[in-house]
Amino acid sequence: MTATIGITLGDPAGIGPEIALAAAIELTERRNLDVKLVFIGVEKSLDLAAKTLHLNNGWKAAVPKVVFVPVSDGNEVFTVGQWSAVTGKVAAHTLEEAVRLATSGRIDAIATAPVSKEAVNAAGIPFTGHTEMLAKLTGTSGTVMMLAHGKLRVSHISTHVALSRAAQYITPERVRRVVTLTCEAIQKTGIKNPKIAIAGFNPHAGEGGLIGTEDADVLVPMVATLRAEGFNVEGPIPGDTVFVKAVAGLYDAVIAMYHDQGHIPVKLLGFSVNDKNEWVNLSGVNVTLGLPIIRTSVDHGTAFDIAGTGTASSQSMIEAIEFALMMLKTKD
Repeated sequence: MTATIGITLGDPAGIGPEIALAAAIELTERRNLDVKLVFIGVEKSLDLAAKTLHLNNGWKAAVPKVVFVPVSDGNEVFTVGQWSAVTGKVAAHTLEEAVRLATSGRIDAIATAPVSKEAVNAAGIPFTGHTEMLAKLTGTSGTVMMLAHGKLRVSHISTHVALSRAAQYITPERVRRVVTLTCEAIQKTGIKNPKIAIAGFNPHAGEGGLIGTEDADVLVPMVATLRAEGFNVEGPIPGDTVFVKAVAGLYDAVIAMYHDQGHIPVKLLGFSVNDKNEWVNLSGVNVTLGLPIIRTSVDHGTAFDIAGTGTASSQSMIEAIEFALMMLKTKD
């Protein structure tokens, strides 16, 4: 059965429309890929993306089988490369429409292009991130952000919160939730008994309580409890070495305690710039675990500075779509 993936175009002033279009062109040219793609957003952004990619006959001619779902009348005024309340409103409405399509069964999964937190908030819509908004739209609590690059998988205890508040999220309940959802996700990739590493929160995982007590008070006893329940989990392992071990293949996933602890190693592997400070590689996938729908995303931002230049890489969007397809193949 052919899978249907909805692709949100994200902020129309960012690189979302052009990487979505470029990814669709590449994927639809693969004869062995059984997938139907649905663009969700405003058509003007696709028209502009087609010009950026030098598609003289327009985007429809480039991907004739891709379905387009509009989220407005298309009369929005915006400039590529410049975020605004207008583009933020479009981005939010695009995500809302994608969730409606997914929950109604019209699409099987969502792959999202990047949005701007500043733009969405400027539109008067409280927004801290895709993950949080998706949780609200689906009435879900306890969602988990997992990043993936190659064989490295990193899930997060907390994400878009101030570092001063991150320790508040390290609770036995949250650790159990993140480990459980991560194990289930890794099993869907074909690994029956995934080995999970718990990263330490404090330097040197707290040194037995000498440098902070969160590791000793919460993480150590929770690891023991989870192991007794049959989870293949270890830790807490100091954050400055755990990712080295994971990349070496000693672990199938790492549980990071906060946003940057988990994002930095994944982006260090998947992102690169040249000596002109130009992005030359953007690879990696963001997956939201715990939702009633499948959602994957690019692992980068709107890149307003290069939007409209034709230099944006579509690799992360391609990987996001492929990851969604992999999850659908193993969906119960």
